[in-house]
Amino acid sequence: MNIQNCSTPELLAVLVGRRTASKLSRMPLSVLFEIRTNRQLVSENLTPYAADPIISAAKELIARARAEEISINPISFSNPDTVKNYLRLALGGRQQKIFMVLFLDSQNRLIVSEELFHGTLTQTSVYPREVVKCALANNSASVMLAHNHPSGLSEPSQADKLLTTALKQALALVDIRVLDHIVIGEQEALSFAERGLL
Repeated sequence: MNIQNCSTPELLAVLVGRRTASKLSRMPLSVLFEIRTNRQLVSENLTPYAADPIISAAKELIARARAEEISINPISFSNPDTVKNYLRLALGGRQQKIFMVLFLDSQNRLIVSEELFHGTLTQTSVYPREVVKCALANNSASVMLAHNHPSGLSEPSQADKLLTTALKQALALVDIRVLDHIVIGEQEALSFAERGLL
């Protein structure tokens, strides 16, 4: 079987069988893999689709493959798409705000990524002291900050900018650099570094 020539329902059938694939193929893949939220379900107060365990496992394997890629190869700031793609898989489609930190070594390779803070639909509390503690515990030379906007818009708020400044100052006291802060929206990932906001 030539996988590249298969239709989406055929590919889904390989994972979950034809009957389930028939139901799943009516949904956009980005919603199925929980990279973005199904706004129609949310606006109509319907229960969001609970992903098939096999689909969830496939998504998790892809996220782990992306994490492995950035743990082996240094992050390139001329092409930040690898990190953005990883973060879209990790944070996209989530219904609450999540603040994640990627802890990096001196060669800008991923040591570990951690979801440090979870909040509500509109806010989360982030404590700089805890970020510094985790960075030191992981022996990080630098970090990349990330969080999602369940609203779907990736434009950073004033609070996002103030938080980034506070974290940058707190981490600088222990010689750890903040390389970027990436905001994950529904359609795009916004990089503070690319925008000149760091």
